Parts: sequence; structure tokens; C-alpha cells
Amino acid sequence: MEFNQPAGENTLFDGGRVVGKPHRRVEGPLKVAGVAPYAYERHDVVAGQLYGYPLGAGIAHGRIRSIDAGAARAAPGVRAVVTALDIEPLDIWDYNVARLFGGDVVEHYHQAIAVVVAESFEQARAAAALIEVDYAPGDPADYDLDAAFRRLEGTGEPGTLVGDVEAAFRDAAAVVDQMYHTPSQSHMMMEPHASVVDWSDGGEMTVWTSNQMIAWNRQALATTFGIDPERIRVESPYVGGGFGGKLWLRADAVLAAIGSREVGAPVKLALPRPFMMNNTTHRSATVQRIRLAAGPDGKLKGIWHEAASHSLPGGRGENPTAQTPFFYGTETMRVQNHVVDMKLPESSDMRAPGEASGLMALEIAMDEMAEALGMDPVRFRIVNDTQVNPSNPEQPFSERHFVECLERGAEAFGWETRNTTPGGTRDGQWLVGHGVAGAFRGALLMPSGARAVLEGGRLVVETDMTDIGTGSYTILGQTAAEVMGLPMEAVEMRLANSAFPVSSGSGGQFGAASSTAGVYAACMALRERIAGHLGVEDPEFRDGRVIAGNTNMALAELEGQIEAVDSMEWGDFQSRYQMSTFGAHFVEVGVHAATGEVRVRRMLAVVDSGRILNPVTARSQLIGAMTMGVGAALSEEMALDTAKGMFANHDLAGYEVAVHADIPEQEVIFLDTLDGVASPLKAKGVGELGLCGVAAALANAVYNATGVRVRDYPVTLDKIIGGLPAI
Repeated sequence: MEFNQPAGENTLFDGGRVVGKPHRRVEGPLKVAGVAPYAYERHDVVAGQLYGYPLGAGIAHGRIRSIDAGAARAAPGVRAVVTALDIEPLDIWDYNVARLFGGDVVEHYHQAIAVVVAESFEQARAAAALIEVDYAPGDPADYDLDAAFRRLEGTGEPGTLVGDVEAAFRDAAAVVDQMYHTPSQSHMMMEPHASVVDWSDGGEMTVWTSNQMIAWNRQALATTFGIDPERIRVESPYVGGGFGGKLWLRADAVLAAIGSREVGAPVKLALPRPFMMNNTTHRSATVQRIRLAAGPDGKLKGIWHEAASHSLPGGRGENPTAQTPFFYGTETMRVQNHVVDMKLPESSDMRAPGEASGLMALEIAMDEMAEALGMDPVRFRIVNDTQVNPSNPEQPFSERHFVECLERGAEAFGWETRNTTPGGTRDGQWLVGHGVAGAFRGALLMPSGARAVLEGGRLVVETDMTDIGTGSYTILGQTAAEVMGLPMEAVEMRLANSAFPVSSGSGGQFGAASSTAGVYAACMALRERIAGHLGVEDPEFRDGRVIAGNTNMALAELEGQIEAVDSMEWGDFQSRYQMSTFGAHFVEVGVHAATGEVRVRRMLAVVDSGRILNPVTARSQLIGAMTMGVGAALSEEMALDTAKGMFANHDLAGYEVAVHADIPEQEVIFLDTLDGVASPLKAKGVGELGLCGVAAALANAVYNATGVRVRDYPVTLDKIIGGLPAI
């Protein structure tokens, strides 16, 4: 099926029975009971599993002279040790930058250089500690991103250039020109990268793993090992968090496969927590210079955003300018991003890549300009709203309700009664502040397919779509139930198996809108098959029955099994529109007047993201993203040891994420707009939008509370305490 024109009125979904209604997660009971089988816990999938444990490189870059694994091979319970010197360098799939195993070259700290396979986890770990490695370290590396930005600033062609920016700044009534810094951040998902691999005969490979993208993972394995993807089966029914860190093939599956082939038995392997920082991917640090020019009426005359991030050679880094060409109306614009090669672990996608870090800076700059103009920060953003793409004025937004987000949020939050004088409101020993920030994230879509099988009144839907804690099982089941006129209890969703039709997968905020459209396509094809079987036209499917003319039959009465497979492809007409999602975040903080400690008191998000498919699961995504934004604002920072070229705080004790106790009150308001350009369900993604802008709203609230403007994240008390008002 091709979606080749905007969706009009659709009686299936507009005022529908199931889609858009609150429904508890269908896999929830399994998870709360602790019986949902995650990758490392899948004891029942294959017998005779052995344990793998990795060894990571102890240098940032260079070469391996020798590896002595004799003591490890002789250790109790050890079945095999495979080192990087034992095999040729493995191939690299398109979206991987770092080589995952093989050869003597070390590209980054904790690169996998050996795997031990033993009868128990403890034996494998103990043996790995016995391996001795002799390195030839490379020359000292340069990790100064600020210096790199200064060298690169103004060089190369800008990614976006509209009008005469320099003239706009010369003629402006007010100008903001500031530098902003965001640190490297880690996904630090609860479940580490983990896989069970059975490649015991060296022929067919079966992989039970924790991965967001089944088809990509399968192809990456095929490329890495030089085998036909048809010889590989990948399953990932439950993922304990990904945030983009599990988009790509990582060393857990590769090492488990190597170990399994070596010993002739299945091998399970989880990357130790320190490997999450240095062996897998992370969000790159950024340096950003933002210049804004405005007229006396508050309208922006120019935006100049230039930034730099780091990556292993060949990587994409982090593009914090991603939102700038699209978010605010302006007469002129210059936007440019630089990617700096650095000998650090691979940087890649992390929830809302680009916009998350870009809005941490841009939304502070917007507050600074509002202050320079003497305008209310909410009003200033409203004045600069636009209904067309600022970088391409001929292209309208498919739907844009940013102003409504701001106005609804301001009313619900009580913005009119906020503190208006920085440092001017106290609650005992606490300085109270309020902050706002806009949220923007593109609305991506991917082709997505499914198989729908009806038998005995029960519907089974199969697709390789994953559920990474987002509620895919539930919203896909709701979609199928709606289209087929069945209750949710009559629908069984089977996900995340490479034997199923290829879906969008989970990532880029495209998963929900894309995969529900794929299930819709398959179920509509099934309806056509049933209509053909009954010899009727345009039947109605309602209350478990198919109704057309003189036909009124329960689906359970249909004989045999009826099956249909289809996918949703996206028509060219969508390119005429800019499809995006919008929101507004409001935060109240307390800052201790003596210590500078920051505590979040309450948060509100108002979201414009098309049809909300399930307000229960969508709210869960929003409050989780908001919590992630609090961590990004106040505590998350990968501490770079420049002498060793590695991130030193590589555990959950040294890398501090926000938790429930940090946020006493969160509220979410969905506008529940319907974007007919986006999909047949008129839905767009929401899970990444909830992160965008949160950190800046909090930083703006800290400024409002204290009068101290922090532009270098995280906003820690040492950056505040010296400027606090006198007690």
C-alpha cells in the first residue's frame, strides 16, 4: 500500500473504538512479574549455553604487539579464548564506524580485543583478567573541542544560508552572541547490550539479542561475517531500553557469535557496565556559538548558529544545529555544523540526536534575547512562530500548533504568577525560579510491513517491529483491533523476529507512526481477502463480525486460515510539506540560597504530535523523556580522561541519571492534533520530542531563581554558588 495523498476523514480512526483510547500495556504483566524474557535471560531458547566475557583494549589508540592468553586458556572451566590477533579484521557494515573485532589496530579505549568462553560467567570473567597484552600506543591525541571549533569557525560552506545575515546583525535593535557547551552523554540504559548466539555448526546463525532494528542488525551481522543474511535469524522480543544505543550491531553479538563458532555450542554474552561508556556509542559533546538579531518588535531578523562535535573518523558526530533551520521564523539565517575527528569511542545517535543538544543551547539563547528586549519569554517565542519552513518559505508545515502549546502550557502552569525578577522569590532557604523552552523534533517515517492471519476469530499479526519499552505491542494491537473490528483480547502481536515482515524498527521517533501504518496496510489487505472470500464489496468490520448487504457473519465462523501481507510505502507528496512535532516545557525549580543545590519542584509538557495513539503509553514516553532531560541538565556528563583517551566515570555510580525521587510532579498535556499528511492514522512520533528543550527550560529556571546564567552543562552547584544573591 502506498500513502499517496493526505488522509481525509477516516471512520476507522476518527472517533474510533480502540485507537487513541487509553489501554494498559499488553506485555505489562510479564514485565512486572519479572518473566518477560530479555536477551541475556533467555535460558529456554537453546540448550547448553556457555558464557562469554570480553576483554577491552587498555589504550585509546595504537597497535597490539602481542596477546598472551595461555593462562586464560588453562583456567578452570574455560572452553576457548579468541583474540583479535587470531582472526583478520572483520568487515564494517554501513552504519558502524568502529571495527568490532579482529586485527592488531586499536581505534578506541575498550575496543574488544578478546573473548573468553567458559562454563560459568565467573570463570569467564576470571580468565579474561589473566590475559596479558603488550601495546604499541599511538601518539598523544588532541581532545580539545573548543580549540577545534576556533580553528573551524567560519570555514566551509554553511548547511543553511538564507539572506544577508551580516546585514541583519548590523541593523538589529538587540543582539545575543554567546557560546554554549554540552558534554558527552551516555545512553546508560538499564539493560546492557546482550546476546545469546547459536552458531555452533558454523552454518545457520540464530541470535537472540537486545536490539532496536531487527533488519539492520541482521544485515550488519551478514556483512560483518561475510555470510548470506538468509542464514541468520535475529530475535529481540523485549528490549530493556535502547535510546539509540542499540540501533546498530555492537560487540556483544559479534563476540558471542565468534565464541559459539569456536566452541561448537551456544554462547551468551553481556557487555559489562564499563563497556557501555567506551565500547558502545554515546552522544558527542558539542561547542555551539549562537547569535540572534531582533528588531524592536521582537521579531528575529537573523539567526547564526555554528557548532562542532566529535567522532571517530567517518562518523556523523552530533548535529546540534538540526532544529535551527526549521523552528523559528527569521528573515535571515546561517547554520553550520562541523564534525571533528577524535580518537575517542564512537559517537552516534542518542535519543533526539541533534535537537536534544541543540535546544539545550538555542532555547537559552531565546531566553537571553527575550530579556534583552524586555519581553516575556513565552510571548517572544509566540511572536516568532511561523507556519512555513523558515529555510524554505515555499514549504508549509503539515501541521504546526506551537503557539497553542505555549499558550496552553502558560495557562496550566500559572505562568502569569511566576517569578519575574531573577533571584526575587524565596521559599524559606530556597530561591524559586520558573523557566520555559520550546520543543522541536522532525517527524520521520520509514517503510513498514506486517503479516495478518485470521483463524477462528483470532487475529495474529507478525512484524519485526521492536518494543524498546515504548508500548509497541499495545499500539500495534490497538491498530489491528480497530481495523478488523475485533476486541483487543482477540489480537495477538508477535514482534521482533527476522522471519517476520520488515518494519520500520524503533528509532528516530519514526517507530510508532510507521509501524502502525504497516499494520494498517496488512489488515486492510486482510479485509480485502475476506471480502473476496465472501464475494462482497466494501464490507464493514465491527464487533467481531463482517457486514455487507445480506452478509452478517462472525469472523469466527470463517473457515480455515486467511492471511495477508502488506507494507506501507510513503508517497512523494509528503515532500511538499515540512513534517515536524512541537512542544513547550515549563519547569519550576528551587535553588538552595546557601549551597546552590538545584531541586526540580514541578514540570509540565504540552505536546503537538499528531494523533496520540494511546495516552497511557504516550504519557509514559513523555515523562521518561522529561526525566532524561533533567539528568542532561543537572548531572549527566561523561568525564573525559584526556591522558588515557577514555571516559572515566563508566558506571552508574559515577554517571548520575535522574530518578523518580528527583521529580515530585510531572504533568503532560496532549493537543491530540490530527496530521493527515503524516500517516493514515494521522499520527507522528512523540518519544524523542519529550526530551527536546527540557534541559534549557531547567537552566532558564535556575537563572530565574538566582540571576546566574549557566551556559555550560551540566548545571552543577559549583557553577552557581559564586553568583548567588546574598542571604
